[in-house]
Order: sequence, then C-alpha cells, then structure tokens
Amino acid sequence: MKKEISALKERNRKVEIDKAWETSKTRRLVIALMTYIIIVIFLILIKAPNPWLNALVPVAGFILSTLTLSELKKLWVSMK
Repeated sequence: MKKEISALKERNRKVEIDKAWETSKTRRLVIALMTYIIIVIFLILIKAPNPWLNALVPVAGFILSTLTLSELKKLWVSMK
C-alpha cells in the first residue's frame, strides 16, 4: 500500500512539473526565440526583404496567442 501511494505521489509530482512547464513563461520565451531564429534563416534563404524585422510578425502572433488563449480557456471552462 505504501509503495502504491509513493508511486502515485511521484506520478503526481511529474504531472505537476509538466503542467508548470507547459504554462511557464520560460517555455513561451524559448519557443518564441526558436521560431524567430528559424524564420530569420528561412527569410534570408529566400532573400526576403528585412528578414530580421519581418520575422517578428509570427513571433508576435505566437506571443499574443499564448496571452489570449489562457483567458479564452478560462471563459470556456466557466461555461461548462
């Protein structure tokens, strides 16, 4: 019984850590930076004008979506 409880506590701890990572600002920042770098490289390869500036557009969209989706989720949950 103690072994099962210990295993459940360990599983719950891992789930809480995963959830914290999914909602963390660090994760958002890492994804935004990776997205920016990949898009800059792509824009340079296709010789698009102002790749450093134009790569900010999708990154800004990602950041805005992460900010607004949490509010929309709260609204959706409250309607259930």
